[in-house]
Amino acid sequence: MVASSPAVPAVDTVELAAASPDQPQPYRELGLKDDEYERIRSILGRRPTDAELAMYSVMWSEHCSYKSSKVHLAYFGEKTTPAMRQKMLAGIGENAGVVDIGDGWAVTFKVESHNHPSYVEPFQGAATGVGGIVRDIMAMGARPIAVADPLRFGPADAPDTARVLPGVVAGVGTYGNSLGLPNIGGEVVFDAGYAGNPLVNALCVGAMRTEDLHLAFASGTGNLIVLFGARTGLDGIGGVSVLASETFSDGTGRKKLPAVQVGDPFTEKVLIECCLELYHAGLVVGIQDLGGAGLSCATSELASAGDGGMRIDLDAVPLRASGMTAAEILSSESQERMCAVVRPQDVEAFLAVCAKWDVLANVIGEVVDGGRLVITFRGETVVDVPPRTVAHDGPVYERPVRRGPGQDALVADVPDRLPRPSGRAALRAEILRMAASPNLCSRAWVTDQYDRYVRGNTTSAQPADAGMVRVDEVTGRGIAVATDCNARFVALDPYAGAQLALAEAYRNVATSGAVPLAVSDCLNFGSPEDPHVMWQFQQAVRGIADGCALLGIPVTGGNVSFYNQTGDRAILPTPVVGVLGVIDDVARRVPSGFVRDGDTVVLLGDTRDELGGSEWAHHVHGHLGGRPPAVDLAAEHRLAGLLAASAARGLVTGSHDLSDGGLAQALVEACLVGGRGARVELPHPDAFVALFAESAGRVLVTAAPEQVDDLLAAASTAGVPAHVLGTTGGPALAVGPLEPLPLPALRSAWEGTLPALFDHPVPG
Repeated sequence: MVASSPAVPAVDTVELAAASPDQPQPYRELGLKDDEYERIRSILGRRPTDAELAMYSVMWSEHCSYKSSKVHLAYFGEKTTPAMRQKMLAGIGENAGVVDIGDGWAVTFKVESHNHPSYVEPFQGAATGVGGIVRDIMAMGARPIAVADPLRFGPADAPDTARVLPGVVAGVGTYGNSLGLPNIGGEVVFDAGYAGNPLVNALCVGAMRTEDLHLAFASGTGNLIVLFGARTGLDGIGGVSVLASETFSDGTGRKKLPAVQVGDPFTEKVLIECCLELYHAGLVVGIQDLGGAGLSCATSELASAGDGGMRIDLDAVPLRASGMTAAEILSSESQERMCAVVRPQDVEAFLAVCAKWDVLANVIGEVVDGGRLVITFRGETVVDVPPRTVAHDGPVYERPVRRGPGQDALVADVPDRLPRPSGRAALRAEILRMAASPNLCSRAWVTDQYDRYVRGNTTSAQPADAGMVRVDEVTGRGIAVATDCNARFVALDPYAGAQLALAEAYRNVATSGAVPLAVSDCLNFGSPEDPHVMWQFQQAVRGIADGCALLGIPVTGGNVSFYNQTGDRAILPTPVVGVLGVIDDVARRVPSGFVRDGDTVVLLGDTRDELGGSEWAHHVHGHLGGRPPAVDLAAEHRLAGLLAASAARGLVTGSHDLSDGGLAQALVEACLVGGRGARVELPHPDAFVALFAESAGRVLVTAAPEQVDDLLAAASTAGVPAHVLGTTGGPALAVGPLEPLPLPALRSAWEGTLPALFDHPVPG
């Protein structure tokens, strides 16, 4: 007996939709509100087809449409002056920001989130997060040259962290290593606020000649649309409309595997080389990667940004699953795919380049007159829409914004009541205790799983303050990048906390000897339907935008990730800020450790009794309250200028920023990274404050004895306070009257924590 074939689903055509206006549709299950569905019907003058409903649901999702954040993100544009735009070649609204770094070179960079998929399936969620951000960089015409990964998890010793973290790290490492991209930076942060909702943010940097810049638009009637890369499958369907807008309830995270994409880094590697050859051959008019929302996004955005309409034939899309519906083909988020606009006379050459790289490529449509996006399937029209209504004219919400009633109590709970260690033995023990804490200890267990030096152009990577990569092998011109955010500071004061994140990333780039040039951000928050969350978001956006205006560097792009919460408990507000800087010659970079004996140790900046939101209060007492450290962006600007000038003049031999853990942690890291001790005095009469306060605007530098006077004079001229602390050298860290801390004891404390937590099989 021959088994019968499964029935082929009927095609829901435009004609059928017009003839059956009352047919029920599962729009709520796809994440659309009642009024949004009615608006779609009004736009079309009928009910949408199944395929149209799928397109609108993914493109009007929070992830793609920014419907709750648009009204606030506009503030970035309002605060960006013509002077700030001078070096910006592409900005907000493009796949990634692009800045001119001189000598005919441009750099593109962006940071994005892949939080919810990484909770559901840690390895693939993190891996495809890397793959997606790399394709954004490819779509600008650049060669990806480095990645970084700001990561946040629940408590380090929590069972769910043991499930999620190893998979995330393996996913980031496997995908990036397979692509041959150095991982040059990022963060690993543990806090109960991320329990059940880790943050997996990914940053990529790419380099190109300025004339190679490409943008996403479909212009030129008669030009053809070519889909190239991997086949389209069932993985990732609903990723942006369901996972990215869903709050997880305890225990549900592993039930949504079909919505998580599956990555193949080796396919992406050849796709990178294929794209670069296509660009250099002049065969591409416009290009868009297929990430969130898949073909729905690529076709509607290309058509919307172009000068006409577009016709697409889904029967020409190569599939890796049988029986896929039009809605599934359009919604699939299968990875490693790109969509290009190609002149008819160039198609043969385009396909030949793809064949050379063994990249599957098919013509799936063309640019047409008429201003409509028309898509056919099995010979029937299943989509006929104005593309702007899908891609750019979605709903815009002015959500209620309200400072929550608990904010005053949080700020009033100052850390002054917390018992502080006193006495030499107690302070010495506290230095060791803090060095071993999960948020301050060595990240080598994580970063050793990444290839940080592949391709041979990495000049600095973790544990350096900023990653640095050479762009031009002739001149030595390079870029530095750092990402930062202390979410506890943001919880206490979202405006000031976001500026502190900006200041720290800006300062970290400056410590390397680079000049900060541009910003990309990844704004991770809870539900936008919570007025207090929207207040946090509004204040953070304004803080970053106002801060960038004061520093004179633009926000070139980024990402908003909402609905990061478990049940009704939102994550700590986490606006991760990435800063990119340029250095004329990477040979003049400044290392972050004590690299020579006999150098003078100088602290730039002043120390105040500021412990609100500090790592000491968090780790030792589990406390969050008070006010974050004061932020003075004018002082940060002066400090950065001093650091860049000092690096160029060769006045400093080492430079390390002070942030989490204060001076104590900076001294520990400088000793261990450089492999030598130091003897220093404290810059504040209160030894505890001197060691553990987290005042902003401070950097620990070293200088050769014969250069110290010049350094101090330069600091005075720049208006930067400078305090000589002591001298490098010896087998221990000796701090004031405390008994010296031998380097082996420091190293054991600093390096032992993460291996003890994660160097074992995960149960189950």
